[in-house]
Amino acid sequence: MTTGVIVFCHWAAFAAEVSSRRDGSHDPAMVVDASYAAMAFRSESETRSQNRRRWHSHWFKWHHSFTYPALHATRCTHIHQFIAFFTAKPPRSVNAHRANITRIGHLCRLQWPSSATRLGDLLGLAAFTVQVPGGNMTREPVRPRLRPQFRTRPSPPPWLLVLAVLAFVALLPSAGAMRPSRVAELRREVVDMFYHGFDNYMRIAFPEDELRPVTCAPLTRDAKNPGNVEVNDVLGNYSLTLIDSLSTLAIFASTPPDDRGTGLKALRDFQDGVAALVEQYGDGRPGPSGQGLRARGFDVDSKVQVFETVIRGVGGLLSAHLFAVGALPINGYEPLGPNDDPLSPPPIHWSNGLVYDGQLLRLALDLGTRILPAFYTKTGMPYPRVNLRHGIPFYKNSPLHGASSGDHILDGPPEITETCSAGAGSLVLEFTVLSRLTGDPRFEQLAKRAFWAVWYRKSHIGLLGAGVDAEQGHWVGPYSVVGAGADSFFEYALKSHILLSGHELPNRTAVEPKPKDDWLDPNTLFAPLTDVENSPDAFLQAWHHAHAAIKRHLYSDRDHPHYENVNLWTGSLATNWVDSLGAFYAGLLVLAGEVEEAIETSLLYTAIWARYAALPERWSITYKDIEGGLGWWPLRPEFIESTYYIYQATKDPWYLYVGEMVMRDIQRRCATECGWAGLQNVLSGEKSDRMESFFLGETTQYLYLLFDESHPLNKMDAAFVFTTEGHPLILPRAKSSVRSRPSEQKVMIVYHDPGFTNTCPAPPSDMPLTGSVIAARDDIYHAAKMLDLHLLQPKDSLGLPAEAVKPSGQQTTPRKSQLDASRFTPFPWSLPPEMVPQNGTCRKIYQPVEMLLEFSSNAQELIGGSAFNYLMGTQNLERLTMDRIRVQTLSGLKLTMRQEEDSDGEWRVSKVNGVQLGRDEFIVMNRAILGEVSDPRFNLVRDPVNVKLVHLHHVDLGQNDTDTEKDAEELQLEETDETANDPSPEEQESQIEPANVTSEEPSSSALGSYVKSLLANLAASLDDLLDGIPLEAAVTALPSILPSISSIHGSTHKHIKYPLNVFLNSTAVTATGIGAAPLPPSPPPPPSSPYGPNNHGQTRLYPAFGPVARDMIPYTTIYAAGQLCSPSPPLSSSSSPDSSSDSSPDPSTPTPPLLGDSIPRNHQILLLRRGGCSFSEKLSNIPSFPPSPTSLQLVIVVSDGEDEDASYSSYYTGFTQSHSGAPQGGLARPLLDQVQKTPGGLVRRNPIPMIMVGGGEMTYETLKRAKGVSVVRRWYLESQGRRVRNVIVDEGDAGGVA
Repeated sequence: MTTGVIVFCHWAAFAAEVSSRRDGSHDPAMVVDASYAAMAFRSESETRSQNRRRWHSHWFKWHHSFTYPALHATRCTHIHQFIAFFTAKPPRSVNAHRANITRIGHLCRLQWPSSATRLGDLLGLAAFTVQVPGGNMTREPVRPRLRPQFRTRPSPPPWLLVLAVLAFVALLPSAGAMRPSRVAELRREVVDMFYHGFDNYMRIAFPEDELRPVTCAPLTRDAKNPGNVEVNDVLGNYSLTLIDSLSTLAIFASTPPDDRGTGLKALRDFQDGVAALVEQYGDGRPGPSGQGLRARGFDVDSKVQVFETVIRGVGGLLSAHLFAVGALPINGYEPLGPNDDPLSPPPIHWSNGLVYDGQLLRLALDLGTRILPAFYTKTGMPYPRVNLRHGIPFYKNSPLHGASSGDHILDGPPEITETCSAGAGSLVLEFTVLSRLTGDPRFEQLAKRAFWAVWYRKSHIGLLGAGVDAEQGHWVGPYSVVGAGADSFFEYALKSHILLSGHELPNRTAVEPKPKDDWLDPNTLFAPLTDVENSPDAFLQAWHHAHAAIKRHLYSDRDHPHYENVNLWTGSLATNWVDSLGAFYAGLLVLAGEVEEAIETSLLYTAIWARYAALPERWSITYKDIEGGLGWWPLRPEFIESTYYIYQATKDPWYLYVGEMVMRDIQRRCATECGWAGLQNVLSGEKSDRMESFFLGETTQYLYLLFDESHPLNKMDAAFVFTTEGHPLILPRAKSSVRSRPSEQKVMIVYHDPGFTNTCPAPPSDMPLTGSVIAARDDIYHAAKMLDLHLLQPKDSLGLPAEAVKPSGQQTTPRKSQLDASRFTPFPWSLPPEMVPQNGTCRKIYQPVEMLLEFSSNAQELIGGSAFNYLMGTQNLERLTMDRIRVQTLSGLKLTMRQEEDSDGEWRVSKVNGVQLGRDEFIVMNRAILGEVSDPRFNLVRDPVNVKLVHLHHVDLGQNDTDTEKDAEELQLEETDETANDPSPEEQESQIEPANVTSEEPSSSALGSYVKSLLANLAASLDDLLDGIPLEAAVTALPSILPSISSIHGSTHKHIKYPLNVFLNSTAVTATGIGAAPLPPSPPPPPSSPYGPNNHGQTRLYPAFGPVARDMIPYTTIYAAGQLCSPSPPLSSSSSPDSSSDSSPDPSTPTPPLLGDSIPRNHQILLLRRGGCSFSEKLSNIPSFPPSPTSLQLVIVVSDGEDEDASYSSYYTGFTQSHSGAPQGGLARPLLDQVQKTPGGLVRRNPIPMIMVGGGEMTYETLKRAKGVSVVRRWYLESQGRRVRNVIVDEGDAGGVA
């Protein structure tokens, strides 16, 4: 057997021995032992040369650094000195060599005192075969374990060594993995943490809602202060903490067997808790058994928040019921037989004497029914609060107002109707399960309708607001966030899809009212939901689009990935802080398969916790401190929840250490004699006298599941979800088909978009000889930099503050009070030393390239503009639309431009005069104010591809539809009489479509009706808003629109002399190829015009009424000619190569022309449809004509298909042009691959320009009836050769707004 085989065997044996350890641990001396043993078995010939010794030394250095990096980190200097010495020259003697080995042993003893015995073996096996003066000398080990024989052998094949290394790497357990015994100890500590709070609650506070852990007293509703919503919204006098804790007890019941009997105790406590609830509130039946000591059901006079009551009360009862009947697993608890139906379970006898037959489900139905009055709104979104006994008499605009009377109706200001997106749209999970378990469809339909009512109100850029008025349906406040206010809406979008997947759609048959006076069904106020709105795929689609909008507008990778708070309508930065509730989003991303985004964004919350040993309510990214004094942490679960989800997806031990960090900090800072207290101030450690119910229902539950990888919920292959309150829910499947109601829609269109993540990625592979992929990330310290953790007081190896140590080159921070050891988790965060990569490198922190441009101020330049300028807070900016801001002048203008990496380095204006811009927000500039600017950083460039096509239409506001139709007929007759005199072939009447006959044919008539309806609504809105103010005085900013509004409004003293001018804009592309001709120049304005050559700075607007100047709309005659393709020769059925020439057309017979000679002479625009033939052939079918101002100036081709509007959208979203000038997206340019010719085959002396526009049939019909057309060149701005993609250069026409 060769030496290489011996090395492989011993390495493999060692790896197998290490891997077989029950606790997964290994003595680091064993690793060194194997390393030296392998090197000792090298043959004498392999250590003879200097290169061999150098190879050994480098191998030892590599193996030493990665096997026990903690030793490497603290004593690496001495070891590497030895390695350097050994590399330079061999030891002078065996004793010198052994002295070096002994030095290594002493260092190992310092690091692992418990391994002294094995170090003796280590030294015995560490005898190298060395070369000394005078010849070779070998020495066998002093205390050999394997006693090898050293003989000179040939070198083994290299592949054997590679195989040995691979085998070792494959079998060696992760160096930083947490031992199972340690994980079990952490799991026990979490159980003890829970019971410390739960037992004290049951002993001190039950049957009240919560416990005061500092004063050791119950916490009840604040009857003296009904406006104390922080307490009264949650506490409803129905033993809230017990209801919230039942699912946690059921989860603890599956604890692995231990010497304390934790699982059996938790199961008994769960059953006793159910019995205690039934004793206090009855069993939910109408008879005597339904009356409890405290109330019949939840018939209590408590005004509570709808959202909190559903997620804590209804959700807690439903989850406990599912555990009780076995629909959710508990190890060793199987209450149902193989033929029992979980939807109709038989009575279950418990050891405490209670016969469980659905008491919790009936109580959940009772509580849900008492919430139904809140859904009596006209929007479908529930009111934020409801009284569990009296309903909603305090909402005066509800249909139920006044139905009850009593002391609960309070005088004073009206009840607030503002709710939040999360509060209105996060009810689907609980109410769907309630409906499916009880057979009552009211709850599911109401919750889904509320969800869609919120979703349908998203802004045009796809964002949801945080606050919404449930009564009026409008957003309250301009903020869009992922945290407080909107958090669980996104969560329920995805989890509703998961919960509903694989189940039948609900039966949409109307439910007949029960013969009871208190039967309420707010669904009767609305039309039934469609099958699409009931389908799980619709919720998945909502999630995908919501996440896409968040990723585009809220996600920021500056410094380290995080989410900002932006303007709902523009996407611009609104506030720059993160809140503790936003920590949940990383866990949701894991469920959606966005694991990488989840990992990187959760690191910021890990760093925040590392700094404060808790999560403050808000943390400012700008000031790197607590935002606005909001520094409390009420034992929230969101951070540990997302940590649990990421660990389930990655199995990275990093997150186990994060969980331990959280648990240790809670134990250290929040423990009281009677429970666990939230922190009122994370800096000072001041405790609040409240233990929120979600601490026992969520925080301890997620901590436990993190440390119990074998729990049945962690291995359950079913569509179950955790609600936003941490309650597991599932829709059980009936054993019989009696309850199944098939959907009326047999085939559902499954939603799928390949652009979204639809599958979960595989977990990342472990790095060899390391314990954590997360610890090896090259951005691991970026989030720490955002918190300035590197400036904080360092810790020694025990996690204690090091004395008199501060970072090199750093000044002592004046916030000395924050350097207390009790506030900071040992740095680096949650890692033990052996998990820190010593040779790791960090990626450069991302800082976008930005450039500030500031224009000189001209104090003499006066700024006019709109009456709405106050909205911008500056004189030279004007808000045109939600996504467009006009720059009135360059005087004093300050632009901040950012280079975008996702668009080939294009620039984007991110801030103008201090005003933040969203990613889809545009700056509009008049070309007149840019004409004299010439700078490489701000350069005006003419677009070689895109042009703007403006077409004019007339809408007669003073004429009704009947008169319009009569005038249209008269105008059509007049046009027919005029064109009858034009000489044209007979075939032309069948080929050519009449154009430009009237602007009031069907398509234009619809346009007029739309415009008149729009103005009528505007007039009515102004009337309601102004409340009696004369209309003329209120619209001084819109004098040109005043006549039309007055006419529609009913006033007769204004006479409409001219129709309304409506200008529609389209983006067209120019032709390319050898046959392309330049566009005709626009006629200049007359010298007497105020917009003449000497007045470039004047903004010229299209007139709303009256005639339009010829230089603004120069082309007024339009002719529509269809495809203008030559007809194909007829094919004979008997045609063949030998067929007679009689079947072919006679070449001597002239082909009739497609257009008469008068058409190009008398019409300036020729309108064509794309297709049928090439673009060059279309132009070749146009007769010759002498050029003149009234003859043909331009050919417009209208394209069909998917790209009908792509050109316009691509232009205004900043498409990238190739070097050839072709747009990368939108319409393709028409290719004229031949020189333009006449129908006779001669080269055309005056080529005809061609452009193409998208839009299909609608655009073709609209252009055919236009009163005039204008073509305007597009311009854009460049900076240093890169386009500024969100700057629109126009001619003063509102940036292309139609």
